[in-house]
Amino acid sequence: MNFGIIAAGDGSRLAGEGVEKPKPLVELCGVPMIGRLLGILDRVGAERIAVIVNGRMPEVALYLEEQTRRFAGRLTVTVKNTPSSMHSFHEICGSLRDCKKYVVTTVDTIFREEDFLRYIEAWEQAPAEVDGMMAVTAYVDDEKPLWVETGEGMDIVAFRDTPWSGAKYVSGGIYGLRPEAAVVLDDCVEQGVSRMRNYQRALVSSGQRLFAFDMGRIMDVDHASDIKKAELWLESKLPE
Repeated sequence: MNFGIIAAGDGSRLAGEGVEKPKPLVELCGVPMIGRLLGILDRVGAERIAVIVNGRMPEVALYLEEQTRRFAGRLTVTVKNTPSSMHSFHEICGSLRDCKKYVVTTVDTIFREEDFLRYIEAWEQAPAEVDGMMAVTAYVDDEKPLWVETGEGMDIVAFRDTPWSGAKYVSGGIYGLRPEAAVVLDDCVEQGVSRMRNYQRALVSSGQRLFAFDMGRIMDVDHASDIKKAELWLESKLPE
């Protein structure tokens, strides 16, 4: 499988709460988040990993430069300032356009390796008529989650900003796509769309067949308090 990592955010909320390191280098259980994610992708059999970081975090680019030796040509790094996460996503997808399938996630999307492996296996085995597979979670801890409406077979019907009666899943920030999805992304960028949730809505509107995969708990590290919470969970000291 081929992977993309968005690590281009400034981590302004963490910085505002006294966390001095750039977000990708914030440690969970003694390992920088970007290093932890690279290790997971390596162990699940990454053929190629494309990463984007912004030019305001030279420490992150340096860390990744040191990692390129370990990955022997499988890791490419783009240093670029982009106006939004969706524009960073666009850069990553451009790097993976020649791949039959790929998965893109963000550096602060935290999950257990065994759950991610289940998702990767499902996406690898998905038939050709499945255009995309999005990881979802019933664990809601985000300030503005993107709710995912699914049919009986976990096909994605809609992405919604607010919950409804019976709502269960929110987006986990892990996107399994095919190259055709990049065409819709190109259109979104040209039209001035700048939010990932609106791109996902555009995928549904374009007729792409997307499916949701329940990956169990997925956490984001947006605040200083999230660091300890994530560590406790990863070390199995918090319930699911």
